[in-house]
Amino acid sequence: MAIQKMTGRQAFIKLLLDEGVTHMFGNPGTTELAIMEAVPQFPELTYVLGLQESIVVGMADGFARATNKLVACNLHCAPGLGHAMGAIYSAKFSGSPLLITAGQYEVGYGLQEPLLYEPLVPMAAPLVKWAFEVTRLEDLPRIIRRAAKIARTPPMGPVFISLPGSVLDEEAEIEFGFPTVVDAAVRPSDTALKQIAQTLLAAKKPVIVAGREIANADMFAQACELAELLGAAVYQESVPYNARYPSSHPTCMGDLTRNQKKVRQTLEQYDHLLCLGADLLRMSPMSTVEPLPPELPVTHITERDWELGKNYSTATAVRADVKETLLALLPILRAARTTEQAQQAQARVKELATRNWSAARAKTRQDVAASANAKPIDQRYLVSQLVDVLPKDVIVVDETLTAAPAISAMLPMDDPHAYYGLASGGLGFGMAGAVGVSLAHPKRQVVATIGDGSAMYSIQSLWTAAHLKLPITYVIINNRSYRIIKERLLAMRGTDQFVAMDMDNPAIDFAGVAKSMGMPSRLVTDPSQIATVLKEALASGGPNLVEVIVARGFGEAT
Repeated sequence: MAIQKMTGRQAFIKLLLDEGVTHMFGNPGTTELAIMEAVPQFPELTYVLGLQESIVVGMADGFARATNKLVACNLHCAPGLGHAMGAIYSAKFSGSPLLITAGQYEVGYGLQEPLLYEPLVPMAAPLVKWAFEVTRLEDLPRIIRRAAKIARTPPMGPVFISLPGSVLDEEAEIEFGFPTVVDAAVRPSDTALKQIAQTLLAAKKPVIVAGREIANADMFAQACELAELLGAAVYQESVPYNARYPSSHPTCMGDLTRNQKKVRQTLEQYDHLLCLGADLLRMSPMSTVEPLPPELPVTHITERDWELGKNYSTATAVRADVKETLLALLPILRAARTTEQAQQAQARVKELATRNWSAARAKTRQDVAASANAKPIDQRYLVSQLVDVLPKDVIVVDETLTAAPAISAMLPMDDPHAYYGLASGGLGFGMAGAVGVSLAHPKRQVVATIGDGSAMYSIQSLWTAAHLKLPITYVIINNRSYRIIKERLLAMRGTDQFVAMDMDNPAIDFAGVAKSMGMPSRLVTDPSQIATVLKEALASGGPNLVEVIVARGFGEAT
């Protein structure tokens, strides 16, 4: 782009488009009127309305996670940024390249502390890679270019820009420049690759923790070949960012979990751990048991150098791109592996067949079948029925807590782009994220499995899904309580005196809420209706909600 004369509001959108942005998610207010005035002048930019700022960021997060592309979202000054902070926290952990902006009062007017004013940069800074406020129109291109570069350079993440109204309304001769894209597709040195290969081939009982970077790079086939060459058991990393590794592959053992004691017991079986494109054992509640056995050596390969050696001493720590590393490492392993090592690897893979994810899934489904007639519905049976009716190319967005283990145990995650889960532990992503994922993949159906407690964090997302007529089926798993908190209170504190953990007086009518926002819905209380209702919902090809009343899990009256 050459030097052009235009307003700040026009330049802002023009710069976004030039950086490859196709969608802006927003919730406009008075301080965003300049941007909303300019939006109609750029029909190539799709503006997506969310009814609250956390939903705006959640939708953008879903779009970014599904595409790994830069996405814009525009918030409303200080209160709007405040609303969005939890969602920005989630985007930070999911590594989503979001260019977040918020309207601000005119430069200098904040001195008078008008209604809605607060300095925005200090609010956003703790959760983003970079935060800045524009004070001169001439600096806008440099700021947008820098923000875009930072957001999409691995490790990717959100950035924030404060946009004063006076800058947006000013007109000037502007030097636009052009985008800078950092090539971060680097691999380890030849020496490091040979050493890694020797170390891995020398292991008698290797184990791999497979992470989100494998799915993001679309490297399932290569990761599977690596596991086969080594005869390694593979566990999906402890946080369900995405599919991470194909569940149906013979070497897949399923989720590692975040139970420190269980993880420790699992890893004690092995003599070398390769952490590939993953967090090294990110846990949640504190435990006196360290999940990593002290004698277990670790090779860790990731693009996120902060994770290397963060909590555990790491014998080989490599900051590199997973795709380029696998493409370089696999030929070395093929050439270096001896006949004896190949036979041992084959034997280990064969042995895994009796206890891998597929074997465990078959047993789980057999056990769950016994509850086919249980009333209230067993949530595990609901999951088994749902898995059976899902279309082949469906994308699942999951934000369940107590139902999550059943989903992990029974839902095949063989497509690297067909599953997105809870990245940060904070609730609210699922309802909104499903909208963003659907917009990113308009030809694929989306099923969002959401707990009743989770749903209430971003229930307004239903309106946007209905408004845009997106092919999303929301499955609300309603136990009328915070069951996960009850389970943890009992397990961690030894008491079943539950206070403020039920949502049944009055009960929330999720099917009714959906209808109030223009979305067709059904309520299911009979297990024999589950498959039929889900099939009909999916066959509709449009937005709809299925509310399923499931057992509370603690013997309360239904």
